[in-house]
Parts: sequence; structure tokens; C-alpha cells
Amino acid sequence: MVKVLQKKFIVTAMAAVSVLLFVLIGAINTANCWITGSQTDQQLKLLGDTQVQILKHEKPDAGRRKPEFADPPGRGGGKRSFFNPPIDEDMAMSLRFFFVCLDEENNAVRKDVSRIASVDEKEAEQYAKQAVQKSKHSGYLEHFKYQVLAVEEDDGSSLTAVLFLDISRQFRSIAMVFVLSVSIAAACWLCMLFLVMLLSKRAIRPIAENMQKQRQFVTDAGHEIKTPLAIIQANIDAMELISGENKWSRNIRSQTVRLNGLMQNLLTLARMDEGGFKLAMAEVSFGALVKESIQPFYESAVLKEIQIEADIAPEVRITANSDSIRQLLSILFDNALKYTNQGGRIMISLQAEGGTAVLKVQNTCEKLPEKDAETLFDRFSRGDSARTQKNGGYGIGLSAACAVVKAHHGHISAKYQDKNTILFTVIINRS
Repeated sequence: MVKVLQKKFIVTAMAAVSVLLFVLIGAINTANCWITGSQTDQQLKLLGDTQVQILKHEKPDAGRRKPEFADPPGRGGGKRSFFNPPIDEDMAMSLRFFFVCLDEENNAVRKDVSRIASVDEKEAEQYAKQAVQKSKHSGYLEHFKYQVLAVEEDDGSSLTAVLFLDISRQFRSIAMVFVLSVSIAAACWLCMLFLVMLLSKRAIRPIAENMQKQRQFVTDAGHEIKTPLAIIQANIDAMELISGENKWSRNIRSQTVRLNGLMQNLLTLARMDEGGFKLAMAEVSFGALVKESIQPFYESAVLKEIQIEADIAPEVRITANSDSIRQLLSILFDNALKYTNQGGRIMISLQAEGGTAVLKVQNTCEKLPEKDAETLFDRFSRGDSARTQKNGGYGIGLSAACAVVKAHHGHISAKYQDKNTILFTVIINRS
């Protein structure tokens, strides 16, 4: 149990760390992309305004001259901040860009590729025509971001200027930040895993000690109570031999049986909680154990006018601890009989399905618990306090049954079939 708690602590802590790192990486890279995109838009707008002025006021061959910025670097240009620094002249001159002017017939009338070496005039014209075909004011083509501008000529004609800005460096910067952030996050995650594993034992020590004390108390109390119960049982037998059976002796015997069952279930839970506890396994006939365990319940079922229907496959064998399986069956049958309404029905089925043995215990009842069916296996969980007080439940039996099934590496489940029927299913490997 201590190892289970330690594992859960490590998993929970690392899950929290993973979520935190994931959010942090996402925030860093999202902010980086937004800042880079904002700066790129600013650069593209500045270059666009500058080139429009050049086209309007200078001769066609002036495109190879050093541009004069429409928005003077470092002055004006809107709001500036740490994340939105001004574009100085040196930065502007380092930008890689080209532009192409197209007339109304989509013919290139002017090209300027002087500020980029990887693109010639023919390629620039092709890029421009592709951008115009997209019918968008701006967008992306390969590693370029483009902007389409309309330029009115003095003669009333209009030109379409397409400006391309090389953003490959921005892409590399974004990729580098992403790789670095993920690498640092992975290193931090591994460091946190080491620290959590190192400190997990110390963190759960108070809980582990408390659980150990509880288990020890239950074990000691169980052994101490067994002796008085045995004495009470022997005294009842002696009284009935002398005075005969009466309602008081029957009540005492009934409550003694209940206490014996309760202590047995508590001791089972305490044993199962011990990490090193292992059951002695052997091949047994599951069908024979079911038939044997169901016999004592027929008489009580007749008194409550309950019909028991059993469909037991005879040759279903499993590798299990026979005493634990008997306890499991006794818990399930007693639970079914306890909560089945008078005149109701209990259906028991055992079949071999592939490599597993499937036991189903289904019973009708007056009212199903309001809680989810799977919560019935929680320790000290009681579906309905009124029903529990009436029938004498403690919320221990089904928890013990679940512990026995898990010790056999099986699976147990509960399901509401309809408004007044509940089904318990036990699946245990046959080998």
C-alpha cells in the first residue's frame, strides 16, 4: 500500500508539473510568435509606405536608390514599447525584400530585387502574379510575407505594387525559441521527477504511518474480539441445550454471526492492504465453490419468498485461493439476499468466456442506491442510510470483495440494470 501511495503521489505531482510546463511553453511561444508577427507587420507597412512614395514621386530607375522612410526611424510610427521597438535605419537597411509593379493587364512594369540576392527578376514577377491571384491584401508565399498595394498614376491609371519581405530569419528565430523552451522544460521535468521521487517517501510518511497504525489496530482488535465471540457462541449453544431455542437466543446468534462476518471482512481488508501479502494459489473448481457457497442461503431466501435462479457451468476452473473465493461468494450472495425485496429474485450465473471465468450476481430490490454503482465498492460507502440501517450493512463487505478480486488480478463491477435491478460482475483469469 505504501508503494501504491508513493506511486500515486509521484504521478499526481508530475502531472501537475507537466501541465504547468505545458502552459508555460505554450505561453512563451505564443507570445514570441505574436511579437515576431507584430514586428514583421510593422516592417512590411513601413517598407510599403516608403515604396509607394518612391513610385509616386521618383522616376522608374530610382528604385535602386536607398529608400527614404515615410515613417522616420525612431520617431513617430505609433506606440513604441519594449516588445515593439522602433525600426532604426540600420535595421531597416538589413531587411531583405523585393517588390514588383503590375499594370492593369497584369504585366510587370517595374521590378526591384536589389535588396535580396536569392530572387532574380523573373522569379520576382512569378511571385507577384501568384500573390495577385490569391486576391488577398496580404499573405504568405513560401518564406515571404507579401503586401498588395494600389498606386494611382498621374495619368489616372493604376498600378498594383506587390511587396515581399523575407521572413526566413523570423521563422528560424521562432523555431529556435521553441526548441530551446521544450529542451529546457524537458530538463526541468526530469529534475523535478528526480526530486519528487527523492522526497516522495518523506511526503507520504505520516500517511503511511497512520495507515499502518490503523491496520495494526484492526488486526489486534479482530483477534481480541474473536475470543469473546467464540465464548458467546458456546454459551448460546449451552443455553439452547438446557432451555431450548427462543427468540432471544436466535437474536444473539444472529448478531454474533454478523460480528464474525464484519471482523472477517475487516481482517481481509487489513491483510490485502499489506504490500507483501500474497495468497496461496491452487487450481480449484469455481463452479463447485459457487454451488457450495450458495447452499446456506436457500433457507433464508425461502423465508423471504425470494426466488434464486442459478446457471452454473460445472467445469469452470481457476487458479485461486479457495478460502478467499468462498469469502467473496459469501459476501456477494449475502449482499444480494440482504437487499432483495420480499418476493424478489436473485439470478446467479457462472460461465467460461475465453480465458476468463465470469460470475454474475443479479438481484431485484425495492429501491436502488442514489449513488453511482461503482461507489458501492468504496470503503464504508453505504448507498442508502435507511436501507443500511434496516438491513444491517456497514459498507465493508463489498470493499472486502473488491480487495479479494484484485488480489486474484481480476475485475469486479456493479451496474444498475433498470430502476430496481442491480448486477455485480466478477471476471477472474482461469490460469
